[in-house]
Amino acid sequence: MGADPPAPTLRLDIDTQALAANWRAMDALSGRAAAGAAVKADCYGLGADTCVPVLREAGCRHFFVAHWSEVAGVARHVPAGEIAVLHGPVTRAEADYARAVGAVPVINSPEQARTWSAAGGGPCHLMVDTGINRLGVALRDLADPAIAALEIDVLMSHLACADEDSPMNPRQLEAFRAACGQVPHRRASLANSAGIALGPDYAFDLTRPGLALYGGVPRAELAPIVRPVARLAAKLIQCRTIEPGESVGYNAAFTAPAAMRVGTVSLGYADGFLRARGPGGAFASAGRGLPILGKVSMDMVVVDLAAAPDLGPGDWVEVPFDLVDAAQQTILSQYELLTLLGARLKS
Repeated sequence: MGADPPAPTLRLDIDTQALAANWRAMDALSGRAAAGAAVKADCYGLGADTCVPVLREAGCRHFFVAHWSEVAGVARHVPAGEIAVLHGPVTRAEADYARAVGAVPVINSPEQARTWSAAGGGPCHLMVDTGINRLGVALRDLADPAIAALEIDVLMSHLACADEDSPMNPRQLEAFRAACGQVPHRRASLANSAGIALGPDYAFDLTRPGLALYGGVPRAELAPIVRPVARLAAKLIQCRTIEPGESVGYNAAFTAPAAMRVGTVSLGYADGFLRARGPGGAFASAGRGLPILGKVSMDMVVVDLAAAPDLGPGDWVEVPFDLVDAAQQTILSQYELLTLLGARLKS
């Protein structure tokens, strides 16, 4: 149409200094192991174009994505040889793509191993399943000739219960140590963010922090170390006074006990602020709580403005985004809270 759009009414601010500090903290906690970075799902929803350059500048040299479609976005900022693809080469086309661009496949089965070798092979990583039963070569298949033919850089596995004090953790550790003794490899990797907090026995040569880089706290030991990274804000788009007995939102879930001044915030579940975040929650303005009234809609949330009578349409309010608190108040995990952030927040 030839006209620039007006400024957005949503804002996602990334504290890049906190992001860098979190990676350095995870690297330090990894001891003699090097820390990589899980940058899958657009850096857990915070934006690869923003986060990947910060992580590399901080010193990271190992980046992990899930899908082959994620490689190009990360490779805009780091050499493709520093990018590993966790889902591996399921098809010959994926194996050919890996060889063409230089990304490193994570082999998860003898079938993937044969696909990789048939495409010409080369350095790869190998995921061994030690109990999570998602992806990875079963321990009984480590002697398969297709596995023996691989040129394995990093032998890895993934902890199922690292965020808990579970007997599963030492069982997986022992299974992984046994796998390391069976398969030739250059380096080994087991710990994610929570796994790093389990101590040096879990660090091996390379750790793979994800959640903690972006401000999540998967174990209490990390709470004093991890800094918040994301801050969300949204504008008020309308303010009004409702009378006693009037209701707010779908299904009339809230009824005013007295006359109230309320504000409509330009944010909703399409932006990742789900209905589970509503009951008992509050937005904020200069330290003043603005309780959520009624149900969260697709594009709007209504708040009580009693504590902030000075606010009006066009003013910004702070969106509650303490990951630990929000996870405790809802059935959502910290991972979900991050990765559900909608595209409008990133525009």
